[in-house]
Amino acid sequence: MRRSLKKGLFVLLSIMLVLGSSCSSKKSDAAVTDEEVTLTMVVWDKANTTYLQPLVDAYTAKNPDVSIEFIDIPANEYQDKLSIMLSGGETADLISVKDIPGYAAMVNRKHILPLNEFIEKDSYDLAQYSGVTNDITVDGNLYALPFRSDFWILYYNKDLFDAAGVPYPTSETTWAEYEDMARNVASGSGANRVYGTHYHTWRSTVQLATVQDGKNQIITDNYSFMKPIYDMVIDMQDDEVVMDYSSQKVGNIHYSSLWYNERIAMMPMGSWFISTLITKIKEGEADMNWGIAKYPVPAGVAPGTTAGTLTSMAINANSKNKAAAWDFIKFFCGPEGAEVLAKVGNFPAIRNDAVIDILANMDGFPADATSREALRTSTVRLEMPMHDKVGTVERILNEEHELIMTGSVSVDEGIAEMTRRVGEALNE
Repeated sequence: MRRSLKKGLFVLLSIMLVLGSSCSSKKSDAAVTDEEVTLTMVVWDKANTTYLQPLVDAYTAKNPDVSIEFIDIPANEYQDKLSIMLSGGETADLISVKDIPGYAAMVNRKHILPLNEFIEKDSYDLAQYSGVTNDITVDGNLYALPFRSDFWILYYNKDLFDAAGVPYPTSETTWAEYEDMARNVASGSGANRVYGTHYHTWRSTVQLATVQDGKNQIITDNYSFMKPIYDMVIDMQDDEVVMDYSSQKVGNIHYSSLWYNERIAMMPMGSWFISTLITKIKEGEADMNWGIAKYPVPAGVAPGTTAGTLTSMAINANSKNKAAAWDFIKFFCGPEGAEVLAKVGNFPAIRNDAVIDILANMDGFPADATSREALRTSTVRLEMPMHDKVGTVERILNEEHELIMTGSVSVDEGIAEMTRRVGEALNE
């Protein structure tokens, strides 16, 4: 009798456990339903990230049964703390991906979920990201969707071009044409020198132009493809068409001060400078007639091919609400989220007609067609591609770039050292 009773209780408990597990699974991984769901998102510097709350508010207004909670980490501690949390089994649903090294680390440690199954099921269109999702696909798997992407364009001072009688840059300007413009618009001497263009001290200002054709990448074992662009920049520096690198470093001169003081006629720079420039003009700290054009391209490369950075969103592999998290990511990183981002002055990864209309209609944005067209990209190459030795490679490239730009070594010598040192690092 006792044995039968024990056996009956065991069977009953087993059934209850199975049913409980089934219910839990349905609640955790079902698509968004009428049930209330709380999603937790890991972010950095929430108070200073102005786009977060508007995006969340826009989503929850459409999905009142979903609430979003934040885990906020200081920006300078973000990747280290996040890595510790995820390694310890953190179950937060959504992970903000700050940069490529952080993304690579989370992919390698299997901390974030491949999104392929969700993308295929919903026939989600990756083409709207101008090709950048290809650059963050690892072994056929995409682990995050980009939502924000600053990209490189060409700023120019219309008054300085008019004074020199030089036509403005266009949407199809090549690097050869750009150099001619720079030489023709440069004028004056000494403290009154107007430089034709400008290269800030970042390595990227020179090197990004060398990978636009898609034939080469910043991380490689042969950097000979960089020679033509370095030769062009060094020649312009020697001829005082651009301010020399050493003067910028010694004087701690920022590109913005040269621009505000109208010492440079044009400047390759990121889209992040647009809102800053508009604000400075409104505040009376700058006063010029300016415009932007697409980033110049090598001959034969499609206009609108540029380079950029990404901020992305991923799903934690330990999330208990994966389907609901995907629904949020589709909004956050999709066309609807892009419009919200644009309305608060940020540049989304998706730049469709609606987004471009919002950005081009910002108060203070140049009214001409070329400036508007500059917001439309065809292909965006990552400033630094995926690789497990990205940090080491970037350090080497920075060091050799400085030696070339200061004249400590020739272009050929610097490129040879890049090739040797990076090759050794990649083979370690």
